[in-house]
Amino acid sequence: MGNILVTGGAGYIGSHTAVELSQAGYIPIILDNFSNSDPVIIEGLKQILGYDPIVYQGDCNERQQLTEILNNHKISGIIHFAAYKSVSESVSNPIDYYSNNINSLINMISMMGDGEITNLVFSSSCSVYGEPDILPVTEGSPIKKAVSPYGNTKQICEQILEDFYKSQPDIKSISLRYFNPIGAHHSSLIGELPLGVPNNLVPYVTQTAAGIRKNLTIFGNNYNTPDGTCIRDYIHVVDLAQAHVKALDFLQKQESINYYDVFNIGTGKGDTVLEIVQKFETSTNQKINYVFGDRRPGDVEKVFASVDKAKNVLKWKSELTIEQALIDAWNWQQKLPIHSKLHVKE
Repeated sequence: MGNILVTGGAGYIGSHTAVELSQAGYIPIILDNFSNSDPVIIEGLKQILGYDPIVYQGDCNERQQLTEILNNHKISGIIHFAAYKSVSESVSNPIDYYSNNINSLINMISMMGDGEITNLVFSSSCSVYGEPDILPVTEGSPIKKAVSPYGNTKQICEQILEDFYKSQPDIKSISLRYFNPIGAHHSSLIGELPLGVPNNLVPYVTQTAAGIRKNLTIFGNNYNTPDGTCIRDYIHVVDLAQAHVKALDFLQKQESINYYDVFNIGTGKGDTVLEIVQKFETSTNQKINYVFGDRRPGDVEKVFASVDKAKNVLKWKSELTIEQALIDAWNWQQKLPIHSKLHVKE
């Protein structure tokens, strides 16, 4: 099946994708600088996979190391996760986000142009849609002005990929526009492990349930939604990981000289933040202390996906429920309570 370079492969989505790649017959080659991940995830991967995965510690902006990896392994495809990913942090530090997220992609695809790698799956985001006028959003929905610098970097990266494939006769690439991944591997050996205070909802919920956080702050309760809290399309991270394998399989089967397309990866259903908290309480029998706070800069009011294109073209659809994702996330939190506490930084 081939060696697949997984940048950011020790991260949340990257590590789960490494598992699914291996189970599908691919060999994941992980590159991660561990700036937003932890080596404990690699230990979990070893136990799940039953062997030591190939891991390089380094940065996608380091051209020399990329050359070394390509020389050491015959890479048949790349899944590019490595990027800064916090919406709120991007508002505070936009230059860091533009520099890292855009330059790392440019460096990666320039290596593709120099070598024999023709297949790329890019980690994009539903944030490219901005604040949508009509729901659910389809891949043909207007790309409006991004609400955050993070979202803008994804818009720019998608445009770069579209321009790149037009200029290269043998490049095939797909951008997967993720909605909101939650959950953990059913083994509880890998999962979302934020460094410091979580930026995402579910790890904050699980840390609050575990007593690591005093309470959960829900940002805004006066949005135009049924209960006043933001609406998102929450998808189990294992389903999301499997979408990458389907995308890679699809690219490898394409006989056209070059190819580029985008796909929404979600469930097709929206839940409010408050509904997720309530579903967590019901599914795990854990009570969450929560308070309402001000709206958070950069947050979109409501967004959820139309996933028909992924179903029809990639032959992929989500299978796991939100309730299962929340149970898996809670089991992961309980599996590594000490390690989680090591990452508490107020």
